Amino acid sequence: MLAATRAFFATRGVLEVETPQLVNAPVSDVNLHSAEVRLAGAGRALHFLHTSPEYAMKRLLAAGSGDIYQICHVFRGAERSRLHNPEFTLIEWYRLGFSMEALMDEVAALVAALIGREPAAPPERIRYQDGFLRTLGIDPLAAPIEALRGAAREAGLAEAAAAASDRDQLLDFLMAVRIGPALGQGRLSFVHHYPASQAALAELDPQDPRVAQRFELYAGGVELANGFRELGSEPEQRRRFVADQALRRGRGLPVHPLDEAFLAALAAGLPAASGVALGFDRLVMLAGGAARIDDVLAFPIERA
Repeated sequence: MLAATRAFFATRGVLEVETPQLVNAPVSDVNLHSAEVRLAGAGRALHFLHTSPEYAMKRLLAAGSGDIYQICHVFRGAERSRLHNPEFTLIEWYRLGFSMEALMDEVAALVAALIGREPAAPPERIRYQDGFLRTLGIDPLAAPIEALRGAAREAGLAEAAAAASDRDQLLDFLMAVRIGPALGQGRLSFVHHYPASQAALAELDPQDPRVAQRFELYAGGVELANGFRELGSEPEQRRRFVADQALRRGRGLPVHPLDEAFLAALAAGLPAASGVALGFDRLVMLAGGAARIDDVLAFPIERA
């Protein structure tokens, strides 16, 4: 499957690149936990294992690389389950001039190529808002937060947790336990146009600034990929990162300096592009009918 991935991109003229796994600045996303590393001889300097090669790959795009992809191991703390290992493999790629819709087409083509068969039916495309309306009868963009809390309690969230959760936390919970598991049954499902507050690296929809040009891919109720029409504005990206830092402080999470090298690349000029990260291990699970990520890893974290 790795060889097939490289052949897929080679036929499309997409360049394979490598970027560091050990980086100087972590992401500010409140939902991602970066692994910290202290290097011998580095004094008090703190480094991090990357959660994604996104920032570095966008620096390459700004430097004129053209279309690029990467297959790499990434690391995320506080994630261990049937579908999660703290170290896993991503396929991440960026296409200049692609719309979000064109990139969804390419993602579907890669999935079909790697699992060796076409899905039984054409991929479904559903707006995030419509997914909630279809399953819960709730508009996630307009419903009062108490309605979301009620739906979350009905879905199994404890009373205290529901009361302490903000809007995005409630939406994430409902997506994880009610919306997502029903997606991708018998065909691929692309969920698109997520709330703007859940897409800090994506362009907003010019027709509806409440939502962003972000999509996720589901198969068999499992999320496989996360993609964006990439935000190119350095001032707007900085503003969103600062907002993330404020959220992290409010939740008692570590707050680190922003990745100024990445922001400088945006200021220099990021070409119009769309990008996506696809979980390779989960795709191997899909291809082989595996129930747990451990079934497709030679060395899960307990045996690493």
